[in-house]
Amino acid sequence: MKERLENLRQRFNELEIEIQDPALVKNAGKYKEAMREHTYLSDLMQEYDVFLKLEKELEEAKTLSRDAEDADLKEMAKEEQKELEKKLEESNSKLKTLLIPPDPLEEKNIIMEIRGGTGGEEAALFAADLFKMYTRYAERKGWKYEIMSANETELGGYKEITLSISGKYVYGSLRYESGVHRVQRVPETEASGRIQTSAATVAVLPEAEETEINIRQEDLRIDVMRAGGPGGQCVNTTDSAVRITHLPTGIVVIQQDEKSQIKNKAKAMRVLRTRLFELEESKKNAERAENRRNQVGSGDRSERIRTYNFPQNRITDHRINLTLYKLDAVMQGDLDELVEALCIAAREAQIREN
Repeated sequence: MKERLENLRQRFNELEIEIQDPALVKNAGKYKEAMREHTYLSDLMQEYDVFLKLEKELEEAKTLSRDAEDADLKEMAKEEQKELEKKLEESNSKLKTLLIPPDPLEEKNIIMEIRGGTGGEEAALFAADLFKMYTRYAERKGWKYEIMSANETELGGYKEITLSISGKYVYGSLRYESGVHRVQRVPETEASGRIQTSAATVAVLPEAEETEINIRQEDLRIDVMRAGGPGGQCVNTTDSAVRITHLPTGIVVIQQDEKSQIKNKAKAMRVLRTRLFELEESKKNAERAENRRNQVGSGDRSERIRTYNFPQNRITDHRINLTLYKLDAVMQGDLDELVEALCIAAREAQIREN
């Protein structure tokens, strides 16, 4: 670990010089990246200096406790040695945590896609409940959200709904919500009172900025059409709906919620950009994701991550074996305990990998 820390100190010293370069300051993107790395290494080096100081003091205390002729002085040195060993262990633990570089994606806003899965109308109703849960959580955190598109059922459920959430540390908080959410309850559609199991899927995508993904116009096929409502009902008499197909990847995005074709196209491009960004990130981080698969989850929407049992007021996250008997509060947006537990588990997994 020391060799790695000394190499990082050298990099920190180089950065100290680089960030003073006027040419770097003029390049906003590179300067932002350099400052992010500098801040990370600054915190790490401060703790490393503490570690080295404690290590030196411990060696001195060991020497004194071994060689001192005065019995009282020797006893005092032994007590100091115990205290320093404890502090050194704590500093070592902090260093292991700090050695994990912050993920720049954690600061990003997100696009969240919620879809009703197995279970028909009940699954669609549960998808609507998940939408309310996440938007209530967003309100608690002071985040803003916007519905990008929605396909509503007659009973008020959602076959699918896409929303954007923006604010501080949104992706870092909600990144582990991707997957299959299973619900066990008596559906509103069940007359006999039997408990039914159904599911909805959630995908959490870090939203890409325009400068991060270059989309060539020649790679797009853009079709316009009239927006339609449930059951094919026409809800717009103008060609405002937009379907964008990204030809190299085959990704298709349809946007029809706005009355303006321009607004629908802008929203569709945001979703397309984010899906392409996710595709690139998935390729780059495939090995890391595989290492974490058994720790916190892969983020794959086909993975069952959580069960919501309404009769027992119980919610269980299967990845970290956490069960809480406060489902009513969770559905009202009280997600902090779940979110924090998942983030801690992910951090611990990274430390073990490190």
